[in-house]
Amino acid sequence: MNSDTPSDPRYVPSTYDPGSFDRPSVTVDVVLFAFRDQQLQVLLVRRRNWPYQGYWAIPGGFIQMDESLEQSALRELQEETGVEDVYLEQLYTFGEAERDPRTRVISIAYFALVGADQALQVRGGDDAAEARWWSMASLPPLAFDHDRILRYAHQRLRWKLEYTALGFLLLPETFTLSELQAVYQVVLGEQLDKRNFRRKILSTGVLEETDAYREGSPHRPARLYRFTAAAIELEQARRRFP
Repeated sequence: MNSDTPSDPRYVPSTYDPGSFDRPSVTVDVVLFAFRDQQLQVLLVRRRNWPYQGYWAIPGGFIQMDESLEQSALRELQEETGVEDVYLEQLYTFGEAERDPRTRVISIAYFALVGADQALQVRGGDDAAEARWWSMASLPPLAFDHDRILRYAHQRLRWKLEYTALGFLLLPETFTLSELQAVYQVVLGEQLDKRNFRRKILSTGVLEETDAYREGSPHRPARLYRFTAAAIELEQARRRFP
């Protein structure tokens, strides 16, 4: 709230006219990834209204004057897709002058991750005619500059997967090393040597063995692992203090 005291640094003179400055609009966009059906998938919504009516787009919208950027991102994600309580990290600011035909729009992009079970919450809503998961290997034409945003988010995910325990958000609580390798291979887009992968991932100290095994395969039962509490706590700390 503005102060009426001229000595207060928040004081706004009565002669100040904010309308004398150009005021671009600000939006948030949320790139939401999940590992489903052995694919890295992204959640997209089909736009109900102009512009790009009928096109698929990253969930998002205009921020409200009384909310923070993160609050706006979480609200838009919930309103357009029904998804709540997700890991959310600010990605980048996209502000090319011609990126939106309506007016000058600056977008703060976020990326988020959910597990396969949480991905089942998805539904269309608000100004989205439909919401669904798309494989990163087979995307439709996207609205605005959302293809660029999506490529940037995918690269960020690759980088983070290589040096953090962020993979715990894409997997169930327990998993085999083969299942973990499958996630890495899909996200990184390359085949990994089984022996080298296991040696490297176990040497990081981010995993711990459980006493359980994955049954039901034609091969011998595979031991189940989980990310250590310390690794998860460290990744959550990185999210709070990027």
